[in-house]
Amino acid sequence: MMSFFTSLVNGLSLGSIYAIIALGYTMVYGIAKMLNFAHGDFIMVGCYIIFVFSSGLGLPPVLAILLAVVLCTVLGVTTERIAYRPLRNAASPLAVLITAIGVSYFLENMALLIFGADTKSFTSVVPWSGLSLFNGELMIQGITIITIGISLLILAVLQLFVHKTKEGQAMLAVSQDRGAAMLMGIDVNKTITLTFAIGSALAAVAGALLASAYPSLTPYTGAMPGIKAFVAAVLGGIGSIPGAMIGGLVLGIIEILSRTYISSQLADAIVFGILVVVLIVRPAGILGKNIQEKV
Repeated sequence: MMSFFTSLVNGLSLGSIYAIIALGYTMVYGIAKMLNFAHGDFIMVGCYIIFVFSSGLGLPPVLAILLAVVLCTVLGVTTERIAYRPLRNAASPLAVLITAIGVSYFLENMALLIFGADTKSFTSVVPWSGLSLFNGELMIQGITIITIGISLLILAVLQLFVHKTKEGQAMLAVSQDRGAAMLMGIDVNKTITLTFAIGSALAAVAGALLASAYPSLTPYTGAMPGIKAFVAAVLGGIGSIPGAMIGGLVLGIIEILSRTYISSQLADAIVFGILVVVLIVRPAGILGKNIQEKV
């Protein structure tokens, strides 16, 4: 029984990381109607920035994370301005996908040139060992507790930001009708750029938590978590902030339980099988809305 609870808690921790990444996907898609498939590589960039400032230069982990958030935000805004904005109005989804793949390869190869292909050992940014419960039968790691707490805090802050601030209301307006939002005087470009900035900042936070929980770092660290977070976003209902959180938590639990009780080799196949089932049974996801276009 305790092993099940341990797996469940670990699933919630992994799912919280997926949820934070999925929030970046779902916000960009909800407002810009674009999928930034290079989002996973922003996670990798954030990890390397923290690694350099924390392990290399000896800065406190909190300061290293803040610097990573700032630099990833700048990277996200720059990428949106240079790569995605010219494609936003006229380009086909295929062109956007090819551009995202190009950005992804560029970031990965830059990391290879700078840091090499060797795996780096990442020092956890959470020194707290955790909690021991039931006379030591159940041990919950500190990074697990912090990860779950931060994901819930981010969800609450984003919900308040979107529904209670002027910028958040502008995002809602742009997501519903971009043309009408422009007529109301909303700067659509500025709003979409802000969305990319928030998503990129979240990627840096997710990278810090991911590398702390799984302390190895390569130029491809963010690739698979980014893809799985996209599955989580689709599962929860892409474009829905609470949906991204629910999808991430559900996917994390399923993955860890699959690894523990079925097969570690089949766990990834089960995760992607969920995507296929969701697309067949409920394409809009758990909290997504079915949109019918009228001719």
